[in-house]
Amino acid sequence: MEPTSGNGKQDLKRYYSGQNLNSAFTAFLDIRTSDKILVRSYYDVLLEGDEQFARIFYNYLLQAPETKKVLDTYAQTHSSIDELIRTQLDHFRHLLSADTSADYTIKLEHIGKTHHDHNIEPVWIMGGYLLYLEHLQDIVRHNRNIVDQARETLEDSITKLLFRDMGLLLEGYWNASLSQINEQKQQVSELQERINSVLGNIPHLLWSVDPSDNSLVYISPNTHHVCGHDHSMPIPCMEWTISEDRPRVEFAWQQVLAGNPVEVESRIRNKNGEIRWLRRVFHPCIDENKQVIRIDGLMEDTTDAKLAVERLHTMATTDGLTGLLNRTLFYDRLHQALTRPRRNNKHTAALLLMDLDHFKEINDTLGHPAGDLILIEAAKRMRASLRDSDSLARLGGDEFAVLIPTDADGAAIEKVADKIQACFEAPFLYEQSQLYLGVSIGVACYPENGVDADTLMSRADVAMYANKGSGTSYCYYSSEDDPNTQERLQLASELRDAIKEQQLELYYQPKIGIHSKKITGTEALIRWNHPDRGTLEPAQFLPLAERCGLIQPITEWVLGEAAQQCRRWQDKGYRIPMAINLSTRAFQNPDLIHDVRDALKRSKITPALLEIEITENELMADIDYASDVLQSLSDLGIRIAIDDFGTGYSSLAYLKQLPLDTLKIDKSFVINLTRNDNDAVIVRSIIDLAHNLGRQVVAEGIEQKDVWDMLHQLGCDDAQGYYISHPLPAIKLEAWLQSSPWQPLFN
Repeated sequence: MEPTSGNGKQDLKRYYSGQNLNSAFTAFLDIRTSDKILVRSYYDVLLEGDEQFARIFYNYLLQAPETKKVLDTYAQTHSSIDELIRTQLDHFRHLLSADTSADYTIKLEHIGKTHHDHNIEPVWIMGGYLLYLEHLQDIVRHNRNIVDQARETLEDSITKLLFRDMGLLLEGYWNASLSQINEQKQQVSELQERINSVLGNIPHLLWSVDPSDNSLVYISPNTHHVCGHDHSMPIPCMEWTISEDRPRVEFAWQQVLAGNPVEVESRIRNKNGEIRWLRRVFHPCIDENKQVIRIDGLMEDTTDAKLAVERLHTMATTDGLTGLLNRTLFYDRLHQALTRPRRNNKHTAALLLMDLDHFKEINDTLGHPAGDLILIEAAKRMRASLRDSDSLARLGGDEFAVLIPTDADGAAIEKVADKIQACFEAPFLYEQSQLYLGVSIGVACYPENGVDADTLMSRADVAMYANKGSGTSYCYYSSEDDPNTQERLQLASELRDAIKEQQLELYYQPKIGIHSKKITGTEALIRWNHPDRGTLEPAQFLPLAERCGLIQPITEWVLGEAAQQCRRWQDKGYRIPMAINLSTRAFQNPDLIHDVRDALKRSKITPALLEIEITENELMADIDYASDVLQSLSDLGIRIAIDDFGTGYSSLAYLKQLPLDTLKIDKSFVINLTRNDNDAVIVRSIIDLAHNLGRQVVAEGIEQKDVWDMLHQLGCDDAQGYYISHPLPAIKLEAWLQSSPWQPLFN
């Protein structure tokens, strides 16, 4: 009966294949219809004890470690042993049904393939059929229900059917094995093709020779890429090798013949007359008798690599962007300067470390092309301002260094620092923009601040960061600024206690309306009443708090205390808005909005009385994050001010879009307002810009009446500085309110 379902032609092909195989086995084993009829007639007798036999069959297989391992694995991934026993029992019963159809033949072949796929060895299969035979022989010879005259014929018929069954199953096994072998051959062939393709595509020559007669064993297909048609053996391209280099190559060959791997470089003159460099690698293959039986070689053209190394060597001492010394050469010169003897008790050497203020904002906003042009121009300006004896280097990014190698006294250092600062007074031009940058300079001197290059560099770095925001041209290294000194570590520990022991105090500096001459607000400024060091300014401990992770609890305290003081003044009838500065880390604190909301809730003040001040740098560090935070603060009713405006990179886009209320002009533009025309132009521009955008303007750092008067003329809204009042504790500020010429705003 032909199959009536399946996958069309493929099923038919398998069917007729099974039919042919079935016919072959039936004919060869002389299986007759009478054999099948006889076995079927004793079917029930032959199946007596079949379930017990199936278990005995598997117990037998489980006794051998090899078969047990396979069966256990199969049971874990497919079926349990009981399921296998039931399957085996079905097979046993089907065998005794004397089915010789094509469908059963196909099924037996499939079982054989399954045995192959699960690593069941042919010898185990044959052993299983031997158990079948012995079991059935025992039944035929001893069962009383079988007629004596039929026993011999029945045993012969069963044997034929068993051999047919086993043969077909093994046929399936070997077909699966052959298919696997063919598949592996195909994979090997494809892999060989890929290897040949790779070897033919790489610019290397690979070859192997038999050293006994220098005969070629293998050579890669791309020989002509390296040495044309010079395939001379045992060493290709020897005819092209420069005569002066041949002895070196020949010596290397003698080394590999002695069993030593070796590589050698030499020059050749190719067919075009060009001199090229070749690198040859010889590797011996040694047998168990320690005899070299094959030599494998690799040869590559290294000319371009050698030229690149030479270029790298040339560039190793120069910064590729600015043409200045790079870090490597600068360190070398610094080491040399430190080995010179001291003379006349002067600093033998001074190291000035610098980075450009606000460079990151410009680089992030305008892109690297703008940043690169600024670095090139800054390097050009500084190089032109220094002496030939001073070493100027770009250490990386926007970090530069100057080495004053000899006689680096205070006057020489000051002169160099002032020259560098002067380089940044004029704006940097990029397309249609005028960009203003500053420079922070830290100074470390030999031998006072260190006797080795690394120490001096580290301490100059500390001084440089101390210079940021200090208002001075440069800063010398001081252990007070160094977070790694024992003293600073002690101060950090004391700062933790200061928060708990209420040693922190807020001072308040008033802001005055220039036209109304009324008090328009105050700025809260923190002080630390240290039990031993006295009153410490913010610059003396807040940077340390940033490094030690204490800025968050300090900020929480400042917010709470400032809001409470605002409440106290409000209860006394004064309506004095309160401004609070936030550091970069405080502004980036994810709990900031919660802390502000908590301070408002506890103090019960009107949100509009609280103003948060942040710098342009903090704003531009992450404009998207800053925009979200400022909007959240504004939604609470808090006022927002940009502090130190004009010292960073200002974008009209963010000034227009962000919820800003006030621009505070940096004191560096205000102090010399009446004596510096450039400062006057900048201040006027900021005031006009702010008013056009609907913002208030506060000028910081007013110390002279003439500055006050000029700000009045320029239309500035509010003023803050020593001309009005120094920062005062709350009690003294209240006394000042009673005696000052400025009028407070009342509720």
